[in-house]
Amino acid sequence: MELGLYTFADVDPQAPRGRGPEGEERLRHLIEEIELADQVGLDVFGLGEHHRPDYAVSAPAVVLAAAAARTKRIRLTSAVSVLSSDDPVRVFQQFSTLDLISGGRAEIMAGRGSFIESFPLFGYRLEDYDELFEEKLRLLIALSENEVVDWEGGMRPAIHQRGVYPRPLQENLPIWVAVGGTPQSVVRAAALGLPFALAIIGGEPARYAPLFDLYREAARRSGRDPARLKTSINVHGFIADTTDQAADQFYGPQAAVMNRIGRERGWGPTNRAQFDQSRGPNGNLFLGDPDLVAEKIIRHARIFRNDRFLLQMAIGLMPHDQIMRGIELYGTKVAPMVRQALASDAAA
Repeated sequence: MELGLYTFADVDPQAPRGRGPEGEERLRHLIEEIELADQVGLDVFGLGEHHRPDYAVSAPAVVLAAAAARTKRIRLTSAVSVLSSDDPVRVFQQFSTLDLISGGRAEIMAGRGSFIESFPLFGYRLEDYDELFEEKLRLLIALSENEVVDWEGGMRPAIHQRGVYPRPLQENLPIWVAVGGTPQSVVRAAALGLPFALAIIGGEPARYAPLFDLYREAARRSGRDPARLKTSINVHGFIADTTDQAADQFYGPQAAVMNRIGRERGWGPTNRAQFDQSRGPNGNLFLGDPDLVAEKIIRHARIFRNDRFLLQMAIGLMPHDQIMRGIELYGTKVAPMVRQALASDAAA
């Protein structure tokens, strides 16, 4: 199983020092974090696309290209690209360029994303989200599979026998679909033969297992081999030297983010009791010392049989040194335990 990280590159939305200095420091630290993840042997690093004052990455391919020059083997992906409000040709070209810079390590994870700001920003109606996504996803697949494209849709001007360049180093640029738990989205990914990533940010993770069964069954019914289609779970959590340390370091920044978003969406405020329940054995947070986090990853891998696990560890204004220590522990302590246990399972 591939083990990795993803982040939205949180910054202070108030930016008392100014948005330029705030963004410069966060992106400089982010490149250091990706570089460390590569050095300690993690497999994947993903960046989310956002268009808000509390996140520093609106152009994942640009930041990942900077990271490509500082890394050697880690795969570099969006997490996610908000495809409905973007142009698939430009998304493909940007990530194809990243693939060339990185020596064949680029991926695209397409999805709705966590927020809606990109729709009015780029002149799209949120009500058209699903139709836009369906059409643009099919175009993105066509771009990956064909150098010269002949395509027509209802939401975007047609392309008639036009070549799209540059071409990636990989034969086909990997395209994942990120879903938030909607069965229709799971079935669509399976029917298109695309790997899917499930974001689990609330409730008991095990209750999402039927979606993985649905995905594999939908793949079979579409004439595809489920064994050839990858799956991922994307979760929140943190790793520190002790479980108490992990909880104390993570709670404050994470609660600030959840309460800020909650005020926008009408949620009630979070509290430490809810947080402690979420980091329990059956909760959605993968948080604690290396032994505890490894055990939880292994236990859920046996439930989901997922091919990839991505951890969003830098939520809110987490100090850079704490993130770096968490990445170090993830790569040097957690990953070896997970890989050994799952290799033993496979050999049994």
